[in-house]
Parts: sequence; C-alpha cells; structure tokens
Amino acid sequence: MGGVFDELVAEAEAVSVDGWDFSWLDGRATEARPSWGYQRLLGEKLESVHAALDLETGGGEVLDGCPSLPPLMAATESWPPNVARASARLRPRGVVVVATEDIPFGDDVFDLVSSRHPVTTAWAEIARVLRPGGSYFSQQVGPASVFELVEFFLGPQPDHVRNGRHPDQAVDEATKAGLDVIDLRSESLRTEFCDIGAVVYFLRKVIWMVPGFTVEQYRGKLRELHEKIERDGPFAAHTTRFLIEARKP
Repeated sequence: MGGVFDELVAEAEAVSVDGWDFSWLDGRATEARPSWGYQRLLGEKLESVHAALDLETGGGEVLDGCPSLPPLMAATESWPPNVARASARLRPRGVVVVATEDIPFGDDVFDLVSSRHPVTTAWAEIARVLRPGGSYFSQQVGPASVFELVEFFLGPQPDHVRNGRHPDQAVDEATKAGLDVIDLRSESLRTEFCDIGAVVYFLRKVIWMVPGFTVEQYRGKLRELHEKIERDGPFAAHTTRFLIEARKP
C-alpha cells in the first residue's frame, strides 16, 4: 500500500497546475456541474454586447470556450503562468490580456463584466467601469465548499469561516456598490475524489482550500485519507456554487 501511495502522490506532486484546466482529474475525480451552464450563458451575453471585461480569467479557458466575442474584449489575470497561457490562447481572438490584480480601466466603459470563481469581488470598481445598463455576471464559490475535505485536513472550522462567501453577502455588497441584483441562484453539488493523487492535485491547484498546503506537511493526513479511500471507496464532498447577475442602473 505504501508503494501505491507514494506513486500516486509523487505523480500528482510533479504535474503542472498552471491554468484553470482540470482535465488531469478525468477518471480520478468527479464534480457535478451547476444546472444553469455558466459558460453557455456567458457566451449568449457576449454575443449581444460591444465591450466586455473578464476578470481573473485564469488561462483563458472559459472565455475561449465562448463561440463569439465582442469587438472590444479585455481580460485580467495576475498569476504570471496564467497570464502567459491566457495571452497565447486569447490574443488570436483579439482579446487584450492585462497582467494585474486591479481593474485599470476608465469609468463607464463596459457593457458586461464577468468572472468565474473570482477569489475576491471588487464591487465598487466593477460598478465604476460598467456603463449604465451594463451588468456584472459571475459564477462564484459558495460557503463551506468542499469543506468535508478542508476539515479532514484542518479540523472543524468556525462558523464565520464556514459561512464566508455566502450569496447573501454578495447581494449586500453589490447593493452597497449601487448595483441591482437581477439574478441569484445557488446549488450544492456532489464531488468525489477517487484516489489520493486527485486530492493532492486539487489542493495544489485550488490553493485557498488548505492554505500553505504541501505534501511534506500533510503526508500523515494524506496517508490516512489514502487508506480510507482504499477501504471505503471515493471520498465524497459537496461543492457549493452560486450565480449572480447585478445591473448598473
């Protein structure tokens, strides 16, 4: 068993986690998808606007999956490996990729601002760059997402941590920024990790789940979880997602 554990962990520790493509997990982990279909809805919205901005675009995978883009299309990303990937992927489609954590654009510029799974949402800045009648459209990670896995490694989390990223909080912040929330949907989705390599890859890639995660630091817990998966089958957790659309009056 030790040999299998070491092999799976070493493989997952060596693979690149650049970009926002999770295809390495195919056959090793499953996650139910929200029923609304974010990328499809985003694609439909992009077809009907002139100027749009995608924040925290990652490697540009989601935006590139949209069939048509508006005449003026910009994207931001702050992590250098993702900036390079997004630029290579999106530049041929006329997208300007800006390497920044900020929103360095003028007032009232964009018809649509979008973001899939942003780490933070700068509501006031988003409201500033939206033109009147423009919208912010985003799929976000909800409260206590995959916390079965988080708490396996970190132990029980306090209520304020478990309830962080609640959609009600997003509505409050959007309203304070002067935006009108016109759509809000939430879902809890079953997620399964079939081997310990999938867990290592996931925690390396989604770095805020177990902050500072390293295989060396958590090897004991990883081995414990590996033995649990070998004994009981895939480790189940629940991903939470919410969709929010907010319009500038």
